[in-house]
Amino acid sequence: MDSFSRWLGDTELGHYLLEREQAFYDRTVADVFGFHAVQLGLAEYNFLQANRIAWQARVGRCPEAVIQAEPERLPFDSRSIDLLVLPHVLDFAREPHQVLREVERVLMPEGRVVLTGFNPASLWGMRRLVQGRGEVPWNGRFLTLPRIKDWLKLMGMEPAGGAFMAYAPPFTRQQWLARFAFMESAGNRWWPVAAGVYGIQAVKKVRGMRLITPNWNKAKASKGLVVAGPDRRHSSHTPSDES
Repeated sequence: MDSFSRWLGDTELGHYLLEREQAFYDRTVADVFGFHAVQLGLAEYNFLQANRIAWQARVGRCPEAVIQAEPERLPFDSRSIDLLVLPHVLDFAREPHQVLREVERVLMPEGRVVLTGFNPASLWGMRRLVQGRGEVPWNGRFLTLPRIKDWLKLMGMEPAGGAFMAYAPPFTRQQWLARFAFMESAGNRWWPVAAGVYGIQAVKKVRGMRLITPNWNKAKASKGLVVAGPDRRHSSHTPSDES
């Protein structure tokens, strides 16, 4: 994934993609709350910058990573993380299934995962078929969005929204990308599933969980307060309590 990170920073097509993915993550994580947020991969770039969770960490194998670790083996306690972002981690991971198992393990119930991946059913996927998979980013897995959704559901994570981005043909030069800038707005309206990259967020659901609330009626009655009810309209004080 280090070579992919360099490609994002050193090429014009990489800059084009990075700008759109940063905007997606900024929108998506802005209103996610909790105590711990973690970014897996691409630690050179901060995809948590719009989030307000106080404790944040970037995990990877580069100097910019606060925590040095592989996404298949996360050094976090089970049910300890409220938000995880995975920019193209599944595209370049050795064991994408194991990555999602670790994501499910460390996420809190109702915790969120946000990820992006290359869409094979796009002009980006077509270029990959034509030129081969020898170079980055074309050597990524390019997993389909339906497959990712299925994997998430099998792990007990329910898809809760997403977006498509990068509609322009994957030209190497910025001048050609600029000529097809109109496809960004038109694509989202007319052919969203043909975007070069998809983003998806999902919520971890735990079966059998239910919200436990206090029994307010008993609490009020024990303090001698009025308890509202269909057949009870008097104070829980007895007449002898009054002077």
